[in-house]
Amino acid sequence: MIDIDDKVLNDLRGGFNLPAKPEILQALQNELSQPEPDLFSVAGIIAADVGASAAVLKVINSPAYGLARTITDIKQAVMFLGVTCITQLVTGYLLKNAFEQSKCCISLQQFWDNAADISKAAMVVGHYLKASLPMENLQLLGLFHDAGIPAMAVKYPDYAEVIKQSIERPEQTLIYYEQQKYPVPHTVIGYFLATSWHLPKEICQMILRHHDVSYLEEQKNAQHVQTFAALKLAENLCFEAKHFRSAADWYQFKDKVMIELNLHEDEYQNLKDDVDEVFIG
Repeated sequence: MIDIDDKVLNDLRGGFNLPAKPEILQALQNELSQPEPDLFSVAGIIAADVGASAAVLKVINSPAYGLARTITDIKQAVMFLGVTCITQLVTGYLLKNAFEQSKCCISLQQFWDNAADISKAAMVVGHYLKASLPMENLQLLGLFHDAGIPAMAVKYPDYAEVIKQSIERPEQTLIYYEQQKYPVPHTVIGYFLATSWHLPKEICQMILRHHDVSYLEEQKNAQHVQTFAALKLAENLCFEAKHFRSAADWYQFKDKVMIELNLHEDEYQNLKDDVDEVFIG
């Protein structure tokens, strides 16, 4: 369990310049907070931003969503998927554009490509399970769960070396190597970024605790447990596809994840093949 005490709060206030919540996201959240959010108002807010509109249409027309027909404009998208789902998609796009490469010591393109892969893999898992897991939550969690990493790479010029060490010495997780050098790990930074952008509380908690196996024991909401487990499975499937070995914390999570998702080893292999297919495609 990660303890966020006053020292951590002071460290955060003392030097992390986290990206402010974009105006378009505030406008969308304001509309969502209404007793009856207006679909056309939501569509108008998104349509006013060409980049956000294009990103939303690209994502919802991807194989991950498996729609029977092509969506060609934002009004169609909002009517088809609903305001909450569309807002989550826009949030993912805005996050990707929140950090500047010139201020960051890691490759943001590589980072976001990896986040997008995990996001897609989480959605593959969701489809495979045929469970009532909101695809937009899997998509957003996949993108946002490591959002503290670029913030760390902006704050600390030597952060790329820590990431390199975690890859070369995989017996420990990235969070372990972070805690040897820095006051806070990326999970805490990601949590504060997510809360400042007013993401759903359950998503914020998963971001904070995505390296904490006790989450699966303490969380009582079955949908939240399955969403978290789907993320951990997607993380490992992506890591295996790229590095030909399991992620550092998979041995801690594997049994619990497989039980929570009711998966057997042969089904794991089926999912692995499905995810590999997504990457190849």
